[in-house]
Amino acid sequence: MTDASTETSGATGASKAEAATETQTQTETETQTETKTWAEGQATPPKRVLIAADKFKGSLTAVEVAERVTAGLRRGAPQRGEGLRIAALPVADGGDGTVDAAVAAGFERREARVTGPLGAPVTAAYALRGTTAVVEMAEASGLRHLPDGVFAPLTATTYGSGELLRAALDAGARTIVFGVGGSATTDGGAGMLSALGARFLREDGTPVGPGGGPLRDLATADLSGLDPRLADTETVLASDVDNPLTGPKGAAAVYGPQKGAGEDDVAALDAALAHYVRVLERAVGASAAEYALAPGAGAAGGIGFGALVGLGAAFRPGIEVMLDVLGFPAALEGADLVITGEGSLDEQTLHGKAPAGVAAAARARGIEVVAVCGRLALAPVALGNAGIRRAYPLTDLEPDPARCIAEAGPLLERAAERLAADFLT
Repeated sequence: MTDASTETSGATGASKAEAATETQTQTETETQTETKTWAEGQATPPKRVLIAADKFKGSLTAVEVAERVTAGLRRGAPQRGEGLRIAALPVADGGDGTVDAAVAAGFERREARVTGPLGAPVTAAYALRGTTAVVEMAEASGLRHLPDGVFAPLTATTYGSGELLRAALDAGARTIVFGVGGSATTDGGAGMLSALGARFLREDGTPVGPGGGPLRDLATADLSGLDPRLADTETVLASDVDNPLTGPKGAAAVYGPQKGAGEDDVAALDAALAHYVRVLERAVGASAAEYALAPGAGAAGGIGFGALVGLGAAFRPGIEVMLDVLGFPAALEGADLVITGEGSLDEQTLHGKAPAGVAAAARARGIEVVAVCGRLALAPVALGNAGIRRAYPLTDLEPDPARCIAEAGPLLERAAERLAADFLT
């Protein structure tokens, strides 16, 4: 009995050891299989590709990027992409190109004649679908409306952005995604609020002049006349920056120089904006000072502050809200590979730009992400940490930046062919 028991026990122990070894081997094999990618020789390459890239600023719109990448993939994939399904969802992070991205996703393009940053009329577009509008402040108050080499850091106004918001309200919008970025202005949103019914007066009762500089003369502020429809409208402030309104990281100090502000102009604007906040505190209470410190208050020359204090807006990272509005979660369904990108993949990309947002959302679902770009200024480790497996910069094909910009379309097709050879075969 003792021998038999010992023998049986030994046999059982051997079986357990063999089973454990087999299980360990199986687990290792499964792990290896799970981590293997198409670029490393996995048997089945992607059959469903989603292109979700932003614009290449100065050369290609997001729509054009998607078209060029699609053409390159078709040429580089086996049998010219037969059986390959490619979907495109141009994206934006709230700045330039946001309306175009919304229109590409099925929104209706609307136009309005509004006041430009220098006071002359301009035609600005917004996007509408049902009762949801996407309004891009740069359409009305952006640097694009300034003549080459002409800046007005102290007097450029956001009045036209308020008119554009009012046009969206007139069209029936009751949810407004307000994308801010690319502004020519540093007026704290005072112009925008004036267009929507607020009053900003000097000591003699006359309105202050346009722009951030004249806010130094502000004596009283009255927001009681703001368009009453705003109270029943959900406004989302979509921005890729989280700067406060004033101080060394504020709207004037960080972004003023991009709009032509010299050192003295920056100091004057920062002081005027701080004074603006103190006057608004008397008008609406201590919340004005709190909003001035809130993330996004310094966006687009402080229009973020105006949206927070006057429109009751809620701040959200621009790419996060735009991916929701554009239907990115649904577009991801069934995708095997996501291609994102923008003109320059650099440190700013990691702080709320479109490629980082796309990569985070895709990788959360276990979908491989690669990128195309004009130039690459991120190390492989930084790319990997952002969820981007590999990047294909145009400068690998053409080192001259000027030619890269001029020939961006054909170069991007060639880059996409290389991508296809690595990931679709």
